[in-house]
Amino acid sequence: MNRLLLILRYLWASPASVLGLLLAAVAICLGATCRVADGVVEVAGGKLFRLFPLLPRIFHFEAITFGHVVIGLDHSLLAQLRTHEHVHVRQYERWGILLIPLYLGSSAVQKLLGRNPYLHNRFELEAFAKAAAPPAGVHASAEKTDANA
Repeated sequence: MNRLLLILRYLWASPASVLGLLLAAVAICLGATCRVADGVVEVAGGKLFRLFPLLPRIFHFEAITFGHVVIGLDHSLLAQLRTHEHVHVRQYERWGILLIPLYLGSSAVQKLLGRNPYLHNRFELEAFAKAAAPPAGVHASAEKTDANA
């Protein structure tokens, strides 16, 4: 890839990456560790797994991407989800910080249509397709979310 294009992609995604780095700093303070995989910062572990159940159900995730930063419950899970999460990194490179409201808007539309706001989100559908499958365990928790909605 052209070096200038790569720099521009990182710059375009950088506002979201800054948000990710701020959240990563909190995770690191909770004992998480940091790795870099294919130019993406991955943060996982520590007390994140224990604090996860305290979050409202709508915020439950196995991994979440902000720009070039992925935060997950543990590094082995991040390794399994890497292809899926790196699709989201590419989406940030394409849409920049606009991905956040676009993603939320896509979820809101799906919810209004009576569909699962995660599984039917256009950005997740792209990630599922390119990763060839939904992340591990997603269907079970997402279906419970639909049943409780």
